[in-house]
Amino acid sequence: QLLIVESEGGSVQPGGSLRLSCTASGFLQETYTISWFRQVSGKDREGVSCIRKSDHITSYADFVKGRFTGYKDDTKNTFYLQMNSLKPEETAVYFCALRTHCRLDYPRFGSGDYWTLGTQVTVSP
Repeated sequence: QLLIVESEGGSVQPGGSLRLSCTASGFLQETYTISWFRQVSGKDREGVSCIRKSDHITSYADFVKGRFTGYKDDTKNTFYLQMNSLKPEETAVYFCALRTHCRLDYPRFGSGDYWTLGTQVTVSP
């Protein structure tokens, strides 16, 4: 059985940093990916970043490029999203999803996906 577990979010001041993690276990295909999404209250869910397990190639939404970094710890099968220079408008519930593609423009549950329930990230003074 496949399991995906996300770390707790937290609160940080504007300009601060926070790291989220997502650990996958179970029967995992070599071609899977881990995507990060977020949803601001009252707004649509949006794609943030995606990393491919096979070659660690990472893609980002334009609004986080240069500030967020997605990476993987191969020894733990754990994926991280390092978020720097956070802004108040990035207060949201952040999700990670195990998928077979990196379609950040498809922020909905699809066949074969595994999603976490999400964790709150709050950016405020």
